[in-house]
Amino acid sequence: MRALGMVLLIIGVVMTIITAVNYTTKEEVVDIGNLNITHDKPQQLNWSPIVGIVVIGIGGLIVWKSKK
Repeated sequence: MRALGMVLLIIGVVMTIITAVNYTTKEEVVDIGNLNITHDKPQQLNWSPIVGIVVIGIGGLIVWKSKK
């Protein structure tokens, strides 16, 4: 249980510092028989730093409770 708490603490710190992740998906534009045309579409996943702080709190609580 303590290891889970430590992992959540690390994830929470990373989520507090990095608040967005960019990635690319392929979108099919035209599909006519053997002809396929695709387009790379950039996507962005955003979250609030408050989410990272909440994850840090949960991880800290797990570590604190597992010591007893």
